[in-house]
Amino acid sequence: MGRVLVVGSYNQDTVLRVPRFPKPGETLAATALEHFHGGKGSNQAVAAARSGAQVRMAACVGRDAAGEAAMALWAAERIDATAVRRDAEVPTGTAVILLDVAGENEIVILAGANARLAPEDARAAATDAALVVAQLETPVEATIAAFLAAREAGGRTLLNAAPAADLPTALLAATDILVVNETEAERLVGRGGTPPELAAALAPRFASGVVLTAGAVGAFWGGRDGAALHLAAPPTEVLDSTGAGDAFVGAMAAALAEGLSMPGALRRGVVAGSLACRRLGAVPSLPGRAEILAAQ
Repeated sequence: MGRVLVVGSYNQDTVLRVPRFPKPGETLAATALEHFHGGKGSNQAVAAARSGAQVRMAACVGRDAAGEAAMALWAAERIDATAVRRDAEVPTGTAVILLDVAGENEIVILAGANARLAPEDARAAATDAALVVAQLETPVEATIAAFLAAREAGGRTLLNAAPAADLPTALLAATDILVVNETEAERLVGRGGTPPELAAALAPRFASGVVLTAGAVGAFWGGRDGAALHLAAPPTEVLDSTGAGDAFVGAMAAALAEGLSMPGALRRGVVAGSLACRRLGAVPSLPGRAEILAAQ
């Protein structure tokens, strides 16, 4: 099993099912209310662990009920949480998700304790990881510290640049593999384009290239040397797309840490993302290794 460190967030997700998304100023009646584990970092850590990786989590949660729930989740998923810090001054991160009948979502996030993740905590956890994975729901200073420590120890780094944001040069320079969707890619490139064009435009900036996820279309990879690859997503019935991107990243990260090539890792990621669309909720939807391999 490959060793993966995930530097990232935990959120308590509150999901409201709605017939459609409300217009500005409109009050709309929800049809159901549910609570789930969430946060892109935690979701990706669980996805990687279920895909067969040895996973450590570097995060910050509050000393509240949601923080206790996070620690219990990681223990149940056999994720090493020794690098997780508990902060009594702020609440655990929270996300409110509107989910429509087509399975699409709109999300609002309160960072809470996620904003307190410190560079020294992330750096100390990164020295023995084959791959360090991060997103943009925690301070970039912590991610940069972890990425630099991992590189010094011979590991690789993967940045899922989500949610979309402007990125500091130091973070991009410490990133080996960039994973983005079309919106995030367009923001970094500064213009629109097709998925292959966007991947090709970004790829020269990263040692192991760029992966661009495109939902039902699948995923595109652009290599630094000009190589390109498209893996189509298997057809699936979409119940809830909330955890699909995190399933993709976690499964791909586990495969890379295991030693698979980029095409092999992409295939696992695409299959995992497709499988995650079949179930409701982020963590409940994340598939296990056996299910992913059976669906390839």
